Amino acid sequence: MNAASSKPGSKADRDALRQDMTAAGCSTADIAVEMRIRFRMRPREAWRHARGWTLQETADRVTECSERHSRESVAADASLVGKWEKWPGPSSRRPSLSVLFAMADAFACRVEELLDLEDRRALPEAELRLLVQPAPTAEAPAHQPSASPIVTASFPPKTELVRLAAGESATWAQWAEASNVGDIALEQLMAETRALASDYLTSDPLVLFLRTRALRDRVFALLEGHQYPRQSADLYVVAGYLCGLLAWMSSDLGQLREADTQGRTAWLCAELSGHNNLRAWVLSTRSKVAFWDRRLRDAINFARQGASYRTTGTVAVLLACQEADGWSALGAEDEALSALARADEVCTETSGEDGVGGIFSCPPARQENYAAAVQLRLGHPADALQSAERALTLLARQPVRAYGTEAQIHISQAAAHLAGGEAEGALEALAPVLVLPPDHRLEPVTRRLGELGARIGSARISGVAAVGLRQAIEEFCVNSAPRHLALSPGEASA
Repeated sequence: MNAASSKPGSKADRDALRQDMTAAGCSTADIAVEMRIRFRMRPREAWRHARGWTLQETADRVTECSERHSRESVAADASLVGKWEKWPGPSSRRPSLSVLFAMADAFACRVEELLDLEDRRALPEAELRLLVQPAPTAEAPAHQPSASPIVTASFPPKTELVRLAAGESATWAQWAEASNVGDIALEQLMAETRALASDYLTSDPLVLFLRTRALRDRVFALLEGHQYPRQSADLYVVAGYLCGLLAWMSSDLGQLREADTQGRTAWLCAELSGHNNLRAWVLSTRSKVAFWDRRLRDAINFARQGASYRTTGTVAVLLACQEADGWSALGAEDEALSALARADEVCTETSGEDGVGGIFSCPPARQENYAAAVQLRLGHPADALQSAERALTLLARQPVRAYGTEAQIHISQAAAHLAGGEAEGALEALAPVLVLPPDHRLEPVTRRLGELGARIGSARISGVAAVGLRQAIEEFCVNSAPRHLALSPGEASA
C-alpha cells in the first residue's frame, strides 16, 4: 500500500518499515528506535510494533514470562498493555517493576530500553534505583543481549525493598484518592438530566435528542476515568436515565430497534448502579417500546418485573397502567381492568417525589389517559370518554402540559365519539391534535390516529364530517416527525 494512501503510523506503515529494516539486517532494537522516532511512539509501544505483536499477543507473552521466572505474577490483558504503553499520559496506568521486567523478558530487551526521559521522571526514585543495571564487562560484550533482565538487575538490600513497597502503596493511595468528578459536578449532571426529561414534554423531540445524546457522551467519558465507587454508581444512575430518555425518544420517532438497544444499555447502567427507581423506570421504558413494537407479552412482563422493585414516586402507577395497556391489546379484559384497579391503589399509596420527573413521572392526567385507551380497546367507549374528560381537566391544572399526552387524550375522546356514530364530535375532539406542528407529531400519536382512521372505514360512517375526518388524519400522518426522520439524510440521528 502506498504510504500516501494510509495514515502515518498505520499498520501498513509499521509492517512495511519492519520488513524493510529486517531485510536490511537491522536488529529489533534498531526497529524499535526507528518506530519511536518516525511515528512518535512511546518506548513500550514501539517495542511491541517492532516485534509485530498485537496488544493481546503481548499480554499473553508478558503473563507467561512473569510466571516462568517465578517472580511476582502479572495478569496482563490487552487493555492493560495499552494503558501501560501510554503511561505517563492520560488514561494510562503506571507499569510496576514486575510488569517492566516481564515486558523486557517478552521483548528480549533491557528494562532501560522500555523507558524514556518522561518515564524516568515519572517513576518513584526508589524504583528508578532498582532499574540501574551494571555496565557490560569484557566477559559479556555490549552487543550480546542478556538472557533475562531480572538476572542482570542489581537487587537492593531488604530495607530498600521494604521502603519500595511502602512507596508503591503510597502511590496507589494517591491514585485511589483522586477522582475526575466531584459531588457538585454530579449534582449538575443530574440537574441537566431532569431538565431534559421535563423539556421533552413540551419541546421538539429531535432537538432534545441531540442535547440528551451530548450529555450522555459526557457521562460516558467520565465513567471511563477514575472516581470513588459511590461517584461511579451515581454516574451510572445518570447514564441510565439518559439512555432511558434516548430509548423513549427513539420509540417516539418510530425507531423501535434503536430504542430497544438504548433500553438494554440503560438496564445495564441500572444494574451496575443497583438503583431500584432507575431499574423500574428503565423497565417501564422497555415496556413502552415493546408495546409499540407489538411484543405485547414482553410489554406485560417488563411492566410486572418493574413493579417487583421497591420504589418511591409514581413509577409503580405507570407500570400498572402499562400492564393494563398490554392486556387490553390482547383482549384480556379481566387482567386489564385488574391492572387499572391496581394503578388506582398504588397511586393512593405513593410516597416521595420522582427523582427525575418529566417524562419519568406519572401524574393523574397521564394515568387517566392510559385508562381511556384501555377502556376503548375493551369496548367501553362511555367509560373511555369519562376518563378522557377527567384527564383533560387534570392536565389543565398541571404546570407543564405534555403535548403528546394531551394529543392522545383528544384521540381517545374522538374514538369514543366515533364509537357512538358521532363523526362531527370526533372531528371537534381532534381539532387541537390536527394543528400540532409536524415536529410534535410523534409515533404514538400518528399510530393511534391511523387506527382511528381505520375505524371510520370499518364502521361505515358516512357524511361530510366523516370524509373530512379521514382526509385530515391522512394528511396529518404523512407530515409527521417519524416520517421526516425516515426521509432525512441522517444528520439528526447521527
